[in-house]
Amino acid sequence: MAARGILRTVEGGRLMFWCPGCNEAHVVTVSEGPGPRWGFNGDYARPTFTPSVVVQSGHYVAGQEGKTCWCKYNAEQVAAGKEPAPFKCSVCHSFVTDGQIQFLADCTHALAGQTVELHAFDEK
Repeated sequence: MAARGILRTVEGGRLMFWCPGCNEAHVVTVSEGPGPRWGFNGDYARPTFTPSVVVQSGHYVAGQEGKTCWCKYNAEQVAAGKEPAPFKCSVCHSFVTDGQIQFLADCTHALAGQTVELHAFDEK
């Protein structure tokens, strides 16, 4: 993994950026090969990815509706007097344009509807 600007390169033609809404890294694949690919403007300091980036977990993942998810698991843990897991069901939907991340209204985190600048991993 190599650091370049606010992106890190990951094997397999993938790029990683730090999402301040989720407080974790998101990965997009930009090279040729199987699976979904994002357009990339080639600028590691002010990246643009197209189309939007959607990261889903738990019951928000297609086909997982009604199945046991982090929401249910954590509710059961709390009801049993135990600590919940550090995971949660979530949606992060954004446009990354010219080094800024615009969070769309369907995000489940506190930055939904806001646009903020992306920062290097060591500046989080």
